[in-house]
Amino acid sequence: MAKLPAISPLDGRLLGEYPAATADEIALKLQRARAAAGIWSQTPVRERCRILVKFGELVLAEIDSIVDCLRLATGKVACEALLGEIYPLLDLLAYYRKHAPDILADRSVATSPFAFPGATAGIRYRPVGVAAIISPWNYPFQLSVAPLLTALFAGNAVILKPSELSLPVGQLIVDLFQRLELPPDLVQWLAGDGSVGAQLIDAGPDLVFFTGSLEGGRAVMRQAAQHPLPVLLELGGKDAMLVFADADLDRAAAAAVYGAFSNSGQVCVSIERLYLQRQCHDEFLRRLLDAVAALRVGVGADVELGAMVSARQIELIKAQYDDAIAQGAAASGPLVCDGNFVRPVVLWNVHHGMRLMREETFGPLLPVMAFDGEADAVGLANDSEYGLNASVWSRDIAKAERVARQLQVGNWAVNDVIKNIGHAGLPFGGVKRSGFGRYHGAEGLLAFSYPVSGLTSRSHLPKEPNWFPYSAQHYRALQGYLDFVYGSGSLRQRIKRNWPALQAFREYSAFDLAQRWHNLKLLLTWHRNY
Repeated sequence: MAKLPAISPLDGRLLGEYPAATADEIALKLQRARAAAGIWSQTPVRERCRILVKFGELVLAEIDSIVDCLRLATGKVACEALLGEIYPLLDLLAYYRKHAPDILADRSVATSPFAFPGATAGIRYRPVGVAAIISPWNYPFQLSVAPLLTALFAGNAVILKPSELSLPVGQLIVDLFQRLELPPDLVQWLAGDGSVGAQLIDAGPDLVFFTGSLEGGRAVMRQAAQHPLPVLLELGGKDAMLVFADADLDRAAAAAVYGAFSNSGQVCVSIERLYLQRQCHDEFLRRLLDAVAALRVGVGADVELGAMVSARQIELIKAQYDDAIAQGAAASGPLVCDGNFVRPVVLWNVHHGMRLMREETFGPLLPVMAFDGEADAVGLANDSEYGLNASVWSRDIAKAERVARQLQVGNWAVNDVIKNIGHAGLPFGGVKRSGFGRYHGAEGLLAFSYPVSGLTSRSHLPKEPNWFPYSAQHYRALQGYLDFVYGSGSLRQRIKRNWPALQAFREYSAFDLAQRWHNLKLLLTWHRNY
């Protein structure tokens, strides 16, 4: 059996070896997951909440060991692990504990007493069954557990396929969930690369939730389309930050440094394009360069940037850097790599023909361009195949929100960066090639459910107005009824021109509609005599 080594990007140490899942193992796990889902789906939502909220208690009790696992597996610094991986999950737990019962509650829907006499209608949300969650390496705890928890709150079983670059985190996640009062096999995981993910999709889960690159999302869609299976895709970004001259430049500069270089730029909502209004461009750039020069890269509690996860990603950002320099960009310095540790770089004199401005970077490079006014800023920001997140900076909140609403993104923030993705009540996801589907908020919970519509008739009528037999007279009566309900003009005008048609429906007054028809006749008589 093939084994996958887990190597720490910090120092190259072997963190463990994990057997790659086979097709037979995947099929068996899916079978067990379906049995567990059958039990869990019958568990009342409030009881699910009571059980799942204890996951947060486990995390808080073992927070240092979880952070250490994340630090060794991903190379990120401890504060980043705490703020980016753990805090959003605790907030999501608190949100769903409070709101999941109401979000998933049965809902009544009004019915027309004429079209549906004696009927009631409603919607019930059911779990999809077994959700396959394929998660990335940049935030392997948060971006695995957030959709996993959401799926569980909705009543599903989960099979998790983490990135092959973060296998110790996958093991940690499943170990934590196994300590909860959950049905056996409700949460399982698989070790493997993209081929194992493809086999998981082929095994036939009921939904696939994928977080990763655009190319990875395309591969997932192609595989899922063979069955077909519903997919939710949270893909890459090329997020723009628009800074107007009237912004608080000190705050905006600090935000740009954090937004671009948090987790060494390995964030789906990193600031990857910084647009500065021309009037403040030079001043802002000076502040930016000073702040970036002060950033510390390495290992320990007193650094801001840790290691990048893979050599492959470093090669990608090197290619973007070299392309920009070859096309005339200026840079704050050379691209300095010490193993997996990369110094952050700011580039300017850039344009949209450069790879740096069009392709997702996912690394510590920040390109800067000038813009002239609102229309120019919006045009530059929207000139991208991606549409995940964006931020607008100005003391004029009305202007900032006006600009933000014109951006082709799934999410935006005014005078803040990245943090809006962590709001548990706001649905998160992209447009254009940044994917589709949402998680977080009510929309996220419903994404792991499907609505079942029901209509119950309590009518004792021998037949409904739309049933056979048909006739020319029946056609005219129905036509008149439609004009009475939906046509133009006042109520009096609609009654007057459709009175013969309304009279034709008197036969439906005989049973449970008798009182309603009596009331209608009184109304019609009043209008006729008015």
